[in-house]
Amino acid sequence: MNSKIQIHHRQKMAYIYLRQSTMAQVYHHQESTQRQYALKDRALELGWSPDQIRVLDADLGQSGTQMNNRQDFKTLVSDVSLQKVGAVFALEASRLSRSCSDWHRLLEICSLSGTLIVDADGCYDPADFNDQLLLGLKGTMSQAELHFIRARLQGAKRNKAQRGELRFPLPVGYAYGEDPGSVLLDPDVEVQNALRLVFTLFRQTGSAYGVVRHFEQHGLTFPRRAYGGIWNGKILWSKLIQGRVLGILGNPSYAGAYVFGRYRGAKSVSPDGHIQSKVQRQPIGSWLVLIREHHPGYINWDDYLENQQMLQQNQTNTPDQCSSGPAREGRALLQGLLLCAHCGRKLSPRYKGNGGIYPVYDCTRRKEDAHYSAQCVTIQADLVDRAVSDRVLEILRPEQIQIALRAVKELESRSQAVDQQWRMRIERLDYQAQLAQRRYEEVDPANRLVAGTLEQRWNDALVELKNVQAELHHTRQQQGLELTEEQKAQLQALAEDLPKLWKSQTTSSPDRKRMLRLLLKDITVEKCRAERKAVLHIRWQGGAVEDLPLDLPVSAPDKVRYPEALVNRVRTLAATMTDTQITAMLNQEGLLSAKGKQFTPNMIHWIRYRHDIPAPCLKYPGELTVNEVADRFGVQPGVVYYWIQRGHLPARRLQTGKPYWINLDVDKEAELRAWVAHSTRIKPLPTQNSAVSCAI
Repeated sequence: MNSKIQIHHRQKMAYIYLRQSTMAQVYHHQESTQRQYALKDRALELGWSPDQIRVLDADLGQSGTQMNNRQDFKTLVSDVSLQKVGAVFALEASRLSRSCSDWHRLLEICSLSGTLIVDADGCYDPADFNDQLLLGLKGTMSQAELHFIRARLQGAKRNKAQRGELRFPLPVGYAYGEDPGSVLLDPDVEVQNALRLVFTLFRQTGSAYGVVRHFEQHGLTFPRRAYGGIWNGKILWSKLIQGRVLGILGNPSYAGAYVFGRYRGAKSVSPDGHIQSKVQRQPIGSWLVLIREHHPGYINWDDYLENQQMLQQNQTNTPDQCSSGPAREGRALLQGLLLCAHCGRKLSPRYKGNGGIYPVYDCTRRKEDAHYSAQCVTIQADLVDRAVSDRVLEILRPEQIQIALRAVKELESRSQAVDQQWRMRIERLDYQAQLAQRRYEEVDPANRLVAGTLEQRWNDALVELKNVQAELHHTRQQQGLELTEEQKAQLQALAEDLPKLWKSQTTSSPDRKRMLRLLLKDITVEKCRAERKAVLHIRWQGGAVEDLPLDLPVSAPDKVRYPEALVNRVRTLAATMTDTQITAMLNQEGLLSAKGKQFTPNMIHWIRYRHDIPAPCLKYPGELTVNEVADRFGVQPGVVYYWIQRGHLPARRLQTGKPYWINLDVDKEAELRAWVAHSTRIKPLPTQNSAVSCAI
């Protein structure tokens, strides 16, 4: 009996902790597992009763480098800190932890709670200095052992990888040869052509999604290699997805390069304090081994680098991304090519109006930064697209015939590639049908159990072959995989006038965008709001720079606003002419209003009111108004109007509704005064004194 084990230790629980690093060790190294379970007998020998022994085996198959995924280890630490455990049994220190931080934390908690640690070598009291020193040394050696094991394994792998002989699962399209490090193309020509078609379509469409869409439109399938199960190592054909395309484009093996160390593990601390491990992709300069021209490739190394650059430019989820990106759907032709002259960020298309039929280019800073500047550019898409398209067509006019011929060859190559893929698929299915037929013919007819199954497989193969042939015929009719001589002639005739081809409804927006990306690198848009102008700083792919001025459209209020020249003309005429006379003068000169109509007196009156133009003063010197005449004779103004209407008082009036101007001579004044004096119906106006007396 060990003297370190006291009665109070046996009164508490004894925990048996089991752990192995991987599930493969659990399956294949069962002796180690049995040795750890045998620690329960050791606890019984040291005086613990069976009901006081708890076995913690949920961490079998978990690595001991950290405690994040080890639930039983967390339970052990928690119960030890609560002083529920008298002793912890483990085969060795590496079973408890291979991390010095976790190991020393457990030792410190055990020393505070008086918990013993028992392994195959003996019993230790962490509260004792010598035992604590020995346990700390064991934990350090356990962590160092893990480092030595990893260093030996990684060193051997790296040494073999530097010779290009380290084997790992090859991507679809390759197979290992007999010699060490020998990598050959897959002998199946259909698999090779499917991969070559992926790389060809990516250079044509500019995006992984474009490749997937082309496969989907033409009903093509793509090979994949099965791992595990009864189909292990076999080639299966299924639909192509975007993730597969990105994996193929990013794999340097297809460029004939042997690579080791393309991915590397990295650790980080999570917000809750746990250590997280993840695999990160390394840049090309950080790869441990890179052997070019190691094996035959589907593309060369330069094409691989260009593909990676295109994929990087296609990313739109980074704030500092200012590349054009792939050609997408939508009416905005310059999507991804425009930059704001104020902040340098991209102009993204925004589709506004009824159903988004009015595209505009808007600075992305307006959406990303709440403190965006009002100087950031927003401009109509149709205005910029029209100006740039006209400039591009003007430059390409001498090359129209060559462009047409290249377009015809491009369509022919696409049709031939798709048609060849279909022919090889039919050839493969035909071989499978013939193979099923031979197997059926070789079986003994009396063995009906086997013969019936083989006959069904033969029939299924024939049905699948017939369905694929019918699908190919339907695809030819729908997609037009072959160009007739008449279609070629029509295409060349249409291409002789490139503007018609550009504006044709059969030319899709992505095709126009791809053509623009072949010529344009980017365009910086600068707006001069005061002058109602914009300048397009065009940078061509060859490095040339050109400034293209552009007149901005007039705003809606400005469209109905009268020009300054017309206002000044009305101001000049209003000094001597009435509104009616001004209207007649402007209409006689053929001038039109802001809305394209003939002028009316109401329009002239509004112009004078809006621009503070006074009415003309056309009264002659010495002429009197009606009120002035009424005041002179001391009568009501109605009396004066009576005299004018009856012809007793001559007056001048320009037009109906305008005031009267009266020229009163001495004889007429004497006559009218006598009339007022002898009349019994005309009541004279009260004088000022009489008005005051009446008020009193």
